[in-house]
Amino acid sequence: MFERRFSNTCLAGASLLVLAACGDNSEAPTTTAPAPEATVETGPTVADVRAFLNEAEAELDVMFTRSSEVNWAYATDINAENEAAVSEDSALLTAKMVELANATKKFQGIDLPADLQRKMDILRGGITIPAPSTDGAATELAAINTELSSAYSTGKIDFDGESVPQNETELLMRNLRDADKLEEVWTKWRAEAKPSKENYARMVEIANAGARELGYADVGQMWRSGYDMEPDAFAAETDRLWGQVEPLYENLQCHVKYKLNEQYGDDIVPLDQPIRADLLGNMWAQQWGSLYDIAKPETTGGSSTVDLDALLAENNYTPIKMVEVGEQFFSSLGFAPLPDTFWERSQFVKPDDREVVCHASAWNLDNLEDIRIKMCINVDGEDFRTIHHELGHNYYQRAYKDLPLLFRNGANDGFHEAIGDMIALSITPEYLQQIGLLSEDEVPGADGDIELLMQQALEKIAFLPFGLLVDKWRWQVFSGELTPDTYNDGWWALREQYQGIRPPNERPADAFDPGSKYHVPNHVPYTRYFLAHILQFQFYKAACDQIGWDGPLHRCSFYGEEEMGERFNAMLEMGQAQPWPDTLELFTGTREMDGSAIISYFAPLMEWLEEENADRQCGW
Repeated sequence: MFERRFSNTCLAGASLLVLAACGDNSEAPTTTAPAPEATVETGPTVADVRAFLNEAEAELDVMFTRSSEVNWAYATDINAENEAAVSEDSALLTAKMVELANATKKFQGIDLPADLQRKMDILRGGITIPAPSTDGAATELAAINTELSSAYSTGKIDFDGESVPQNETELLMRNLRDADKLEEVWTKWRAEAKPSKENYARMVEIANAGARELGYADVGQMWRSGYDMEPDAFAAETDRLWGQVEPLYENLQCHVKYKLNEQYGDDIVPLDQPIRADLLGNMWAQQWGSLYDIAKPETTGGSSTVDLDALLAENNYTPIKMVEVGEQFFSSLGFAPLPDTFWERSQFVKPDDREVVCHASAWNLDNLEDIRIKMCINVDGEDFRTIHHELGHNYYQRAYKDLPLLFRNGANDGFHEAIGDMIALSITPEYLQQIGLLSEDEVPGADGDIELLMQQALEKIAFLPFGLLVDKWRWQVFSGELTPDTYNDGWWALREQYQGIRPPNERPADAFDPGSKYHVPNHVPYTRYFLAHILQFQFYKAACDQIGWDGPLHRCSFYGEEEMGERFNAMLEMGQAQPWPDTLELFTGTREMDGSAIISYFAPLMEWLEEENADRQCGW
């Protein structure tokens, strides 16, 4: 990679530009020959843009593959050598991306065909955390980012006389029911994040300088520009979608607060205050599924609950078996089997001999067929669903592999996250019977579906405000509305506003609680997950409509429906080659993201919750 400014560089592939663009300094010849006829100086042409983009894609293809290999080595073996390699590669790749993004300015004002203009827009806005082109900026930013990532992944806390790594702290938050111990684990993990605050603030300074150099006000505006609409319009769109589902969340939050009050009492869960964040069964209070034993409805009907954890154990499932069953679902829709290299190269379990990044992720190392997942799989229902989610990424990556490099991505980043989760919604009791985890007489009847919907809501609906607010916080940070002194106060203001939760104790003035969430120190934009929770239900309803399902939406499974799978794959194959509304319309028949499918799915639960909450003190 090059650490130099584009203005001092002639890009390969830009040879058709006028000489002035490459700084021609040759002296005029001394000759008595007749002066040539005057010529009209012209600017760059469409052909110049095409040549530039072809060269850029070829160069990036090589660099992306190399970067994936380096990052895979680091993620599956965290050591000083691999950290250094990642930092060096990140600096090189960031500098190249900045160079190419700045190079697009040379072609502004040219009337381009739609495909070329789209590629130019993607190239300009395709850097998550940009560095300015000043000497040393990319190197400093890469070093900071590597340090932030490593600090998170190697973090540990002391608990009950043992050193507990990050991924196991999540299990403690899921399984403990002692309020004092939950507060202890919660607080100690946030103490691990506090030292990263200074590095994070410096990252913001550098990245904002990079964004301004590319023509954006700040990094937040740059992120919001990647959705085929104006940045402000996109922010308004997320608010519109939240408005569709907010009443359902508020009713769920109220019910859970009352159930937690019954569990812990008024001193720990006062009904006139937001809920303590450490009591919600998740390190970040983002999903509440592990609270089902506390929050489950008391109904007079039957029960539709299925203990997937127990079923997997009773049927001797292993991590590999869980992945094989995930693949089987996609195969039933007509997708080709995963390549042998997937099974040979993926990380399915945490190695005993080294530190790794356990956060689940899906990879395509060569932008073609080298697809893999990286997980530390636990044999439980949560990871069973996560496997379907990660495989969704892999099948999407493979579907668009034949497109030009800059189009090898999701229609928008919410699409990529929604694909596997849409499949996971089809993990109904009937599906579990189809794959042999339930016998026919063990499939629960529909008379107890409130329980089934409550299980889903504790995962899906509970997540929605968190999925929205993480980037709302970062947008405020990047815009300067929040400063390092107010990072934490701003974080908790948003969490109370959207989630109705509060910290279990007074936070130190120098706390950096947002840094306790993987996606913050690793700079993974988060609005994609909010959009994915909208889109997965929209995709799911479209799939169920296509197969002619006429029962309750939440009971629909499209396992084995190859005709639907063919239409689904046609959407995936479009990648990012066209605006996302066009791609959405291919499968759903509508051009607008819409939360109404969530409302339809959870309609029976919403009616039940409104009755339960009628005489309760809801709100916060």
